[in-house]
This record gives sequence, structure tokens and C-alpha cells, in this order.
Amino acid sequence: MRFSLALAALPVALVAASPAGRRCTGTISSLDDVTAAQKCTTININAFTVPAGKTFAISALDGTTINLLGDVKFGVANWAGPLFSIAGNKLVFNGNGHTFDGQGASYWDGQGGNGGVTKPHPMMKIKMSGTYSNVKVLNSPAHVYSISNPAALVMSKLTIDNSAGDKPNSKSVLSDGFDVSTTDLTIEDSTIYNQDDCIAINKGSNIIFQRNTCSGGHGISIGSVSADATVNNIQILNNKVVNNDQALRIKTKADATNASVTNVVFNGNTATGIKKYGVIVDQSYPSTLGTPGNNVAMSGISFGTNNIAVTSDAQRVAVNCGSKCTGTWDWSGLTVTGGKAGKVYNYKGIKAGTY
Repeated sequence: MRFSLALAALPVALVAASPAGRRCTGTISSLDDVTAAQKCTTININAFTVPAGKTFAISALDGTTINLLGDVKFGVANWAGPLFSIAGNKLVFNGNGHTFDGQGASYWDGQGGNGGVTKPHPMMKIKMSGTYSNVKVLNSPAHVYSISNPAALVMSKLTIDNSAGDKPNSKSVLSDGFDVSTTDLTIEDSTIYNQDDCIAINKGSNIIFQRNTCSGGHGISIGSVSADATVNNIQILNNKVVNNDQALRIKTKADATNASVTNVVFNGNTATGIKKYGVIVDQSYPSTLGTPGNNVAMSGISFGTNNIAVTSDAQRVAVNCGSKCTGTWDWSGLTVTGGKAGKVYNYKGIKAGTY
């Protein structure tokens, strides 16, 4: 009798030890295919149109490879979105140069996500670790990427193209490229054309933004930093900023408390055609160079070699600190030409620089 019981238990043990995923290839040609496809460790996405008001959401098994093999277009509906989301650990997402088309022109009304018609934003929600590469996003309704990776993520060779939003009678605004509140993230070798921040690092640590080109927007931004947010160990390296309002910016909210910005390095960046400020550090957001808040600690803001050219009406450098800017900030490698001299308010710890 004991022998029979042992044999009966054996199949149960074998089933429990089986892997959760199958070494199969799942194919997605419509939303109806997603549930079955995401049970496989390879997923191929063909060209198709996502119905209006629906999210194309993939929750992949650990270690899955996902291949985008055609362009994906999203139907138009006034809803909050997102249009696409991807979640999982140690994923490999290969875009192969294909496009997610948000049909932004159907939403653009000059108000972005702050009013007007309801817009799906962010358009793309990234909740994966691993690598995400060679993806194009065309005509986002408002904010493009929101990133909250669970572990290290490298995003590379991406294109964000909202250039149509600059055409006569087009009203694309608040089309931030990357909204970042995370850790252990690298974004590199990408091209961003939009009408707001190329990247906005609102909180997080161990973030690298390198070898990217930012055109038409508001520049590379740390912040806006809100209450209880910590920003630390940020590297902004070898980027090209063209025809933006600002080149390099740090902005903290005037009413923020219990927050900090530390160890931010700008090095190897170039900028041309900057319309408002070459470099601006401002603790009065949402005002510009208004009364600064005194509850965001800021230290270790350094510039290696950075060359910035501003237009005739722009200010080269402006710094507006509250009482918690501390330490020596080495700006000896910063060169800003053109425009007008700006002002440094309430802080004397900046070393050198040509501006």
C-alpha cells in the first residue's frame, strides 16, 4: 500500500518541476493573439492596427525575446491610455526599425495632457528589464515613454518623431520624450524630435543618457523634482541638442520638501540654436527664475567639456538657488557662446567655466 501511494505522488512532483514557459514561438497579429503568445519565450509581432480605446499590453515570461516584424498603428479614441505596455524581466525587445504610430495629429490641440481632449499618455509604458532597441514612435498624442524598469534596462537606437507637430496649424505640446522615475537605466544612441523635454529625470539613480540627439523641444532636464524625490548619480554624456529652448536644465519645484539632487555630471555635450537658456538651474519651478524653494538639497553638479551656442535673445547661463545648494560645483569645462549673460542668484560655489 505504501508503494502504491509513492507511485501516485510521483507524477505530481514531475508536473510541479516543469518550467512555467514553453520554448515556442508565439505570433501576434491582433490583440486576440496576445494571451497565447505571451506563454512562449519568443514572440513575433506582425503589422496590425490596435482597436481604438485598447492597450496593446504584453506581460512576458522572464528571458523572452520579442521581435517587432511590422508597423503597429493605434486607433483613435479620447481616453487615458497607455497605447502600449511591456512588462517582464530580462527581456530582449527588437524593434527592427518598425514603428508604433500613435496618430497624434488626431489629438493635438495645444494643451497636451493638461487639458483639452483626453489623450492617451504616456503612449508607451515600459516596465521591463533587459534591452529594448530599434523602435520608432511616430506622432505620440502627448508624453511618449514612461519608464519604470524593475531591474537594469538599456534602451538604444530609438526614434521619437513628433516633427509633424511643428507644421503650420499643428499643435503638439507636452510631448516629453522620456519621463524617468527609476534606477539603473541607460538610454543611448537615439534620436528625439518633440515639443517638450527630450528627457525628464524626475527621480531615480544610476541613470545614463548618452550619444542621443534632441531636436525641437525643451532640452535635457533633471526634474521637475517634487517632494520626497531623490535624484542621484546621473550622467548626461556626449549628446547633441539642436534648436531647443534650453540645452541642459535642472529644475526643482519651489514647494518641494525632503528632496535632493546630487552627483550630476554633464560631459561631452554640444548644443546649437538654443533659444532661451544654454544652462539653467532653477529652484523656483513652475516659475522661471522666481522665488526659489529652500527644501531641495543640491550638490555635486559638474560640467566636463560642454560646448553650447545660444541665439541672440537667449541667456547663456542662469542659476537660481535656494538655501540648500552646497559644495563646489566644477563647471570649468563649460563653454557657452552667443546671446546674453545670465545671472547666478544666491550661490557662490560654482568654479570656473566660460559663459
